[in-house]
Amino acid sequence: MEEIELFLDDAKDTMEKAIKHTQIELSKIRAGKASVAMLDGIQLDYYGSMTPLSGVASINTPDARTIAVKPFERKLIADVERAIRNSNVGLNPQNDGETIRLNIPPLTEERRRDLVKKVKGEIEVGKVNIRNIRKDTNDALRKLTKEGVSEDAVKQGEERAQKLTDTYISRIDQLFATKETDIMSV
Repeated sequence: MEEIELFLDDAKDTMEKAIKHTQIELSKIRAGKASVAMLDGIQLDYYGSMTPLSGVASINTPDARTIAVKPFERKLIADVERAIRNSNVGLNPQNDGETIRLNIPPLTEERRRDLVKKVKGEIEVGKVNIRNIRKDTNDALRKLTKEGVSEDAVKQGEERAQKLTDTYISRIDQLFATKETDIMSV
């Protein structure tokens, strides 16, 4: 029984990580409001090594529709601006010599629907990850029968793994509902 608990605890921890990963991916999808997370994937060449934008500049949101990027070194402003343009985040940087401002345009209805589709894709990836964790846990539990653990105990473990899976799938569905509402509200 002790081994079953270990497998279930491990599955719970891994499912929690899958939820966190999904939340991170959803935060990168803009919902019409400025967010520093929108620039998370951007890197630039800084003295010969690829460095995240947040490592060479301060990034903040002075208001709901603007992101301000201020490089720590003034000479980097052109490189930062180029990195943002080339990143495909769909924003047009405006450089005033010290700070780069990114204005977030309001979303059209069509763009909102496209973003909801993108969110659905991320949600589905999260669900698949959770189901794979359940499958791996069940496989590990079935191997325990060969090591002398009773079949009833393994069956109970599988049922608990299924309940865990259902709980985390519903949490992911809740993430979707929240993000969809966020995107579709004007």
